Amino acid sequence: MRRRGVTVILGALITALLAIGVMAVPMPYVVLKPGPTVNTLGSDNGKEVIQVTKAPTSTSKGQLRLTTVGVQNDVELVWAIRGWFSNQQAVVPRDVIYPPDQTEEQVEENNKQEFQGSQSSAETVALRELGYPIQTYVAAVTDGGPSTGKLAKDDILTSVDGTPVTSPAKLTELIQAKPAGTELTLGYTRAGKAATVRVKTADDKGTPRVGVQIDKKQPHPFDVTIDLGEIGGPSAGLMFSLGIIDKLRPEDLTGGKIIAGTGTIDDEGNVGPIGGIPQKLVGADAAGAQLFLVPKDNCAEALRNAVSGLPMAEVATVDDALTALKTFTSGGTPKPCTAT
Repeated sequence: MRRRGVTVILGALITALLAIGVMAVPMPYVVLKPGPTVNTLGSDNGKEVIQVTKAPTSTSKGQLRLTTVGVQNDVELVWAIRGWFSNQQAVVPRDVIYPPDQTEEQVEENNKQEFQGSQSSAETVALRELGYPIQTYVAAVTDGGPSTGKLAKDDILTSVDGTPVTSPAKLTELIQAKPAGTELTLGYTRAGKAATVRVKTADDKGTPRVGVQIDKKQPHPFDVTIDLGEIGGPSAGLMFSLGIIDKLRPEDLTGGKIIAGTGTIDDEGNVGPIGGIPQKLVGADAAGAQLFLVPKDNCAEALRNAVSGLPMAEVATVDDALTALKTFTSGGTPKPCTAT
């Protein structure tokens, strides 16, 4: 009996040790958690997040907070189990965050580049809202092309068949909206004088072209810099745009309230979907947010993961976001998220 008892005890001990070993084995997953939120109107590590020089800035009583997702890389079984049963965390295959054909360093570098791109688009959109539109200009005219003798270097292209050109991408879209061989009316400004010219598009391997190389500029009398340390990815674009606008307009967009949100932004001011909505909602709530701006294409997911007491507003463009802020700070209810 004594030997049997010792055997049972040893067996239980070995089983427990094996279980502990299994629990400590790294898993091919990562855990997504609510990350820090940052007030784009405030400071981070002692520096203003949005820095403006050569222009007066206003001070807001409220906050415009970008939201982030924290990633736990080294996941043991015990952490995976906790994440699976948590309503604030998500356990996803490691390949979702770190593709097998990229190193962690490459992923981080891509995130850094996307972050810089989001800053550039955020500034572009904010400046246009502030009255400094993008100017799409002719960098060069292709010899013998459709625009030879009609357009010249440095001409600012303003419209295509009456539709305003708001960016190089918009110009390309308008030109390619009709088949090659179509005669278009191009509006332009040369040496400060507005004019129009008729140009018949050429067929370049099935793509309509007008025979010019284009670039963009956005003249403005001040400088804007965004300084935010280690945060990466494109999802802060919307909140950066709103932050720049708030700083350079006399009125307080926040109305003294704490507004959080997320979403990519392109040069046209369109707000795009992002990942990590459940974790960002939790992070925003923990930061005291009174409204969360949700990209339209994330609304269905946001509704499934709604946080009690945190209203959500659907936004598809920066103008939608500005309207939502104005409505909310005036005591109204912004357009709510819908599942469709």
